[in-house]
Amino acid sequence: MDRDAALDRVADIVDLVDRAATDDARLPVPVREVWVYGDVALGLDPIDRLDVYVTKDLLMRGDADRAAEFEERYGVAGVGRTVDADWAEAHPDHLRANDNGHAAPERCLAAHLVNDDEPIHLEVCNASFSDNVTQRLKGAMAREAYGEILDPRGVCLYADGRRDDEAMAKLRGGELAFPTLSEALEMLGLDEGAAAEAADALRERRAETTGRTVRGDVV
Repeated sequence: MDRDAALDRVADIVDLVDRAATDDARLPVPVREVWVYGDVALGLDPIDRLDVYVTKDLLMRGDADRAAEFEERYGVAGVGRTVDADWAEAHPDHLRANDNGHAAPERCLAAHLVNDDEPIHLEVCNASFSDNVTQRLKGAMAREAYGEILDPRGVCLYADGRRDDEAMAKLRGGELAFPTLSEALEMLGLDEGAAAEAADALRERRAETTGRTVRGDVV
């Protein structure tokens, strides 16, 4: 994926999140932060995949009374509770359910923000990027599931209603310096051997992945 094209796509996502915050557009759930991490943050060109992290908020102005209506029409439960009913009304083609048939905010966000065939991975969590990096690292190390680690080399482009145009400009200019992945993991407390093994596992997982992917976390 061409780096400029990748950053243009990130800018599109930030624009949509920003407009949704002012009620000019709707998202399935409110988004508080948008980050990019991994290859695009490092300045690589081209990149294999674009990694985007969004921090979601709970749906505070839900419309649970409409849940039965949407379940009958689309076979998806929980609309109005976990995802915005007005959004679902406007974008039924982006409505997605989890394996239990309930509306899945992370899958709905991915369907709304990313096309099926785009080499983009979307991480969706209720916690900020930095907090989730720590939590994911602890869990992955406890299970020796290194492929679940979240690459800690990230750049925040939107937070709490404000976009960071300076950070985007630095990304476009390749002005940000980051350590290697294994070095970054060592900074988080892994020993040299574990950090190298974890970095290899992450690279292997990325190499095997194609198209749009999404992961939802609750911390």
